[in-house]
Amino acid sequence: MNRLKQQIAAKLEAYFANPALSAASIPDCFDTPPDPAMGDLALACFKLSKILRKSPMAIAEELKKLFSEELPDGIASVVNAGGYLNFFVSDSFRVLLLREMLEAGENYGSSDLGKGKTMVIDYSSPNIAKRFHIGHLGTTIIGNSIKLIHRFCGFDTVGINYLGDWGTQYGKLVISFKKWGSEEAVRKEGIEELNRLYVLFGTEAEKDPSLNDQARHEFSLLESGDPENIRLWKLFKEISLREYMKTYELLGVSFDSFNGESFYSDKMPAVVEELKEKNLLKLDDGASLVDLEAYHMPPCLILKRDGSSLYPTRDIAAALWRKKEYAFDKCVYVTSAGQSLHFAQWFKVVELMGRDWADQLVHVPYGTFSINGEKIASRTGNVVLLDDLFREAVEKAGAIIEEKNPNLENKDEVAKDVGIGAVIFNSLLANRIKDVNFNWAEALNFEGNTGPYAQYTYARACSILNKSEQIPCPEKAALCEEEKQLISTLALFPDRVVRSLNEYEPSIITRFSLDLCQSFNRFYNACPIRSAEGEEKALRLSLCRAVKNVLGTSLHLIGLRTPEKI
Repeated sequence: MNRLKQQIAAKLEAYFANPALSAASIPDCFDTPPDPAMGDLALACFKLSKILRKSPMAIAEELKKLFSEELPDGIASVVNAGGYLNFFVSDSFRVLLLREMLEAGENYGSSDLGKGKTMVIDYSSPNIAKRFHIGHLGTTIIGNSIKLIHRFCGFDTVGINYLGDWGTQYGKLVISFKKWGSEEAVRKEGIEELNRLYVLFGTEAEKDPSLNDQARHEFSLLESGDPENIRLWKLFKEISLREYMKTYELLGVSFDSFNGESFYSDKMPAVVEELKEKNLLKLDDGASLVDLEAYHMPPCLILKRDGSSLYPTRDIAAALWRKKEYAFDKCVYVTSAGQSLHFAQWFKVVELMGRDWADQLVHVPYGTFSINGEKIASRTGNVVLLDDLFREAVEKAGAIIEEKNPNLENKDEVAKDVGIGAVIFNSLLANRIKDVNFNWAEALNFEGNTGPYAQYTYARACSILNKSEQIPCPEKAALCEEEKQLISTLALFPDRVVRSLNEYEPSIITRFSLDLCQSFNRFYNACPIRSAEGEEKALRLSLCRAVKNVLGTSLHLIGLRTPEKI
């Protein structure tokens, strides 16, 4: 459809001869009508009315006459619809679009928008020595999808798992380990034992607050290179990573770097020194901070009273190193919305330090994740663990598949793909800033707005193709309404990819996949495929191939696997 937009925009630029209305800006005035019966493209004339100083209705009527005199190639008719100029695409153009989609194959919708550019993305980033819980799900799957979408659009991507492997929390763990733990138990029980010790510290610290001072002291020893604390820290990290990799493999998520907070421990003094040299650092009750009152933000704390670092110190050091190492064009951070102030503060500090690339730092916030409203509090151990969530998802998916298709050969593998896919799809369906409350009945429904429904639709397209001969797409064909609408829906994919890229919003792709499934299933129910003949059969099989490609790509971009049989 972009070709038509550009063609129409060029004609409007020549007609209006107004510097404020260029062929480059006019495509922004196009919308997709909410009802296919209203047209395929809609030019929103109210967006032109301020420039032209005419009412949208008058502009639409004027342009209807202009285009009716000579319809652009690919346009069958135009209609004035209440301030919108609606364009109906010709059947011949739809078939041309379908042929182009098939020629592009799995690359349809991709672009070179990011050619020659590097996008660094910081996501997942769990604190070591703690079990993965549902609170980690958002950053992991949203970040993974954003990375995949950028790669699809031509960016060189660098996925970073910025492990939380530094800070006072490790002083807490060391104290708890020395008082109530043993190396034998840690090696035997792994992250379960580390989590038990961490929760135990919180319980005991409520009885004896002096334990918090001891924990700060132990972390200070760790920062100064105490051999025993370093040894224990390495042990805790090794055990944690071994556990986390199992979850990442299950989700199909990978990273290019696991440089955590500790990697930047020797790079933080340079940050502090630069802040001092530029007179940005102030002392307040022994702590060092950057005053941000002029920017309507609380001060950004850089060093505690005991001289130990804080999150902003490490994040600034990490950003400076990444810019030097990767020469990124943008560096994206995917975290909960609750950290928005933190990122706004240290982004501003980087700007005040004179880095002209500070505007390349992007925080992508998201809402909370829960199951039946279950609150998460790792200190008390009141968490919904991802292991348990995935295990239950796979079991429930397996039971449904056993009932629907008991003779399926690889039921266990498909159950895993469908169960994990249901969790991911449900989590990425709403706008990322909205809170997600997971519901089993909704998420695993094969007939609702769910991952299983999308995967089942993909498998249906595969089944049709596997049982049919390969027939080339015809060069022209008469189209029924369902065929027209299916091609129109497929044609929206490139635009949806660009929108999701620009807005860092995977849900745009998720919702598109549902629209495509619904359009395909309407076509499937209304249009016989295998019993069709000649040109009609060739067209319908071509539509199935296009749906398989585009639906498969869209599900891949949000992190779902696509089994061909369910």
